[in-house]
Amino acid sequence: MKDAVAAVTDRIIARSRDSRRAYLDLIERERDNGIRRPQLGCANLAHAYAGTDEDRDAMKADRGMNIGIVTAYNDMLSAHAVYYRYPELMKVWAREAGATAQVAGGVPAMCDGVTQGYPGMELSLFSRDTIALSTAVGLSHGTFEGAALLGICDKIVPGLLMGALRFGHLPTILIPGGPMPTGLPNKAKAAVRERYAVGDASRDELLDAEIQAYHGKGTCTFYGTANTNQMMMEVMGLHIPGAAFVNPGTKLRQELTRAAVHRLAAIGMRGDDYRPLGWCVDERAIVNAAVGLLATGGSTNHLLHVPAIARAAGIVIDWEDFDRLSAAVPLIARVYPNGSADVNGFEAAGGMPYVIRELLGEGLLHGDIMTIASGGMVAYAGKPVIDGDTVHWVDPGVSGDDTILRPAAAPFSPDGGMRILAGNIGRACIKVSAVERDRWVVEAPARVFHDQLDVLEAFKAGELEQDVVVVVRFQGPRANGMPELHKLTPPLGVLQNRGFRVALVTDGRMSGASGKVPCAIHCSPEALLGGAIGRIRDGDLIRVDAVAGTVDARVDADEWAAREQAVAPPAATGMGRELFGMFRSLADEAEKGASAVLAGAGL
Repeated sequence: MKDAVAAVTDRIIARSRDSRRAYLDLIERERDNGIRRPQLGCANLAHAYAGTDEDRDAMKADRGMNIGIVTAYNDMLSAHAVYYRYPELMKVWAREAGATAQVAGGVPAMCDGVTQGYPGMELSLFSRDTIALSTAVGLSHGTFEGAALLGICDKIVPGLLMGALRFGHLPTILIPGGPMPTGLPNKAKAAVRERYAVGDASRDELLDAEIQAYHGKGTCTFYGTANTNQMMMEVMGLHIPGAAFVNPGTKLRQELTRAAVHRLAAIGMRGDDYRPLGWCVDERAIVNAAVGLLATGGSTNHLLHVPAIARAAGIVIDWEDFDRLSAAVPLIARVYPNGSADVNGFEAAGGMPYVIRELLGEGLLHGDIMTIASGGMVAYAGKPVIDGDTVHWVDPGVSGDDTILRPAAAPFSPDGGMRILAGNIGRACIKVSAVERDRWVVEAPARVFHDQLDVLEAFKAGELEQDVVVVVRFQGPRANGMPELHKLTPPLGVLQNRGFRVALVTDGRMSGASGKVPCAIHCSPEALLGGAIGRIRDGDLIRVDAVAGTVDARVDADEWAAREQAVAPPAATGMGRELFGMFRSLADEAEKGASAVLAGAGL
């Protein structure tokens, strides 16, 4: 194990000792003394079995595992539309393995691509907590010996895991659906967006380009939060190996799902290969998730999601851990927005098996974690191929395209794609893997906004035609649910293309598709809680320095300390936002995962 990775792992283990012990005690009690089918009353069981015909006798006889399927299916979200017939097929495959399966419950699955830039986005982050609660409700019946989680996109996978980890005595497998085939290249789509932002493309032209890019069932093909989730499930060992990026509707996709159901039936507590979720997700698995994120230039949203998932398992990881890992982990993948290829190109070049093999070979991943597959992480260095109805795994070989994937010994960059910034404005994160090095340091006057739509209006009015650090505050979890501000990417990109030095500083989030403009995000403490971002005034000289790791207002220290906080705008209502007031009032700071349910549970 590389010394730096081992040191961060030891740091997390030491910090988490008491909370992890309490968590492991919890799942041991749940396994040994919790509510299980043999303990339920006859009327309770009759209710549980009443919705099934073919499996009722097997359930009554309690002959094998009953799998609880938690599904995020809806046909508004392209990545999840593929799940329509999964439960029906999974029941057949469970019978093949001597098990049964039932849909334990459904969870909401919003599409951030639909709500981006609109009021619904203020519900987005807290949909993760809602998904965690919904997962817990589904598994609370005590009638399942294992769980299959059907989810892919931004908040869905983290929410499913947060909920399922509180039932960590159950063996659990995440089952993906795969990315849609490649459509309009991402750079071409981005170019049309930027042309539209300056009035050089019509709305019809923009809509046609977007539909060509997002054209069918499956996950969006850029390397945003959804696909970073899938990467993460591979390096944590929670998928069938190599399942992340196989397209929907293919024979291989079907057989990998079938293999997942069969494998789940084999790792229950009644057999001799018990692999509960809470044992699989340990401190080393969390470090693997962080390493994978850095090595592939994944989504900044995971600087919120990884800490939240970890907390649900009694583990504490902080941004300092990410920063230390980033200094030691090379960037070995370039996938849009960090490169020109999409995830289909990434998969064709070698995909996750190549990445895992390279990281294991350099001592950057913990290979000895408990995974749902036998053999530990080594199993995930094999690429699945199909021969008839049989799946087997082969070495991925050399990179199929060294503009997409490179060996860990000859990376795109010797360090990872994330930095932690600290200064008199607070602590923030920045993703630099898609930012040209000559843009890593920006010093310019501030323009301060409290709403991203006001930024767009100022851009259209020509008010930002200069070197500028755009500050958008009162966007934190306590203020308005920490929406993504991805709508700002095209206009800020246009300003940068015109030769201006441009950066964004915000206590909100950017999308997993954030790209070439330097963005200091997740600024903490947030403005609503008295964070220093609330002291910035128009014209203040702001320095964002990803080389030195700083974010500062170049203001006299005495004046800075004496300044009053800006007044927060009133809480918005409509689009259901008022219903999430409880979540906003309880939410933790960004570095802890910005979760209300974990804070409310005392985790």
